[in-house]
Amino acid sequence: MRKLSRSSTAASSSSTNGAPPPPSPSAAIPASLLDPQLPLPRLFVFDLDYTLWPFWVDTHPTPPLKTTSSRTAATDRYGEEFAFYPDVPQILQFLTRAAAPSGPIKLGVASRTSATALARELLKILHVPVGEGAGEKAKRAGDVFDAGMEIYPGSKIRHFEALQKRTGVAYEDMLFFDDESRNMETERLGITMRLIRDGLTWAEVEKGVEEWRKRRGYKKN
Repeated sequence: MRKLSRSSTAASSSSTNGAPPPPSPSAAIPASLLDPQLPLPRLFVFDLDYTLWPFWVDTHPTPPLKTTSSRTAATDRYGEEFAFYPDVPQILQFLTRAAAPSGPIKLGVASRTSATALARELLKILHVPVGEGAGEKAKRAGDVFDAGMEIYPGSKIRHFEALQKRTGVAYEDMLFFDDESRNMETERLGITMRLIRDGLTWAEVEKGVEEWRKRRGYKKN
C-alpha cells in the first residue's frame, strides 16, 4: 500500500496505477531502545493520520471496509488497501513487551479525526504481532492500546487530560508522536512530543525517546 497524497481522495487514489511500493520495514530495533541502563517513557501515545498510517481516515477510505487474508490491511469499497506504515506493527510489538522502570509500558491514541467510528473499525481490522518467531500470534491493533484511544475532534489537551486521568501516568512520563505542529501545545502539560513528517519509523521512535531522556536528565554512562 502506498502513501496517499494529503489532497487526494479514495476514489482518485484508487485509479492511480504504477505507484511505487512502500519502503520495507527497518531491519533492527535501535540499540539505544534496548539499553537496560536507560529508561523508557511509561506511556507512548500516537496520532493516527500520517503518523501510524499514511492517509486521512475521514477522507481516503470509503466504507464498507473489509479485512484482507493477512489481516494486516483493509480494503474499501473501491478495492483500495489501507494499512499501517511499514515499521508500525513491529514498533507496537516491541513496546507491548518493553518495560519502563515502574513496570510495563502503556500505549495510547490521541487523534482529532471526525471519523471516530471508522478509525476504531480500522483499528479492529488491522492486526499486529504480539509474539515472536514462526506462528507468532497477532491481535487487533485497537487492543494494543491499553491506555485507551481518545479519538474525536478538538484540542489534544483534552485527549491527554483523559489519558492521564485514566492511567495515572504523569505527563512528564509521556511521549507523544504526531505530524501536526499545532499539537505541540500538548507540551504545556509537560509531555514530550516528537513532530514527525513522514510516518512513524524506528528512527523517529529513537529520536523521540532520546529527547524524552534528555528532558528528564537521563544520560548514558
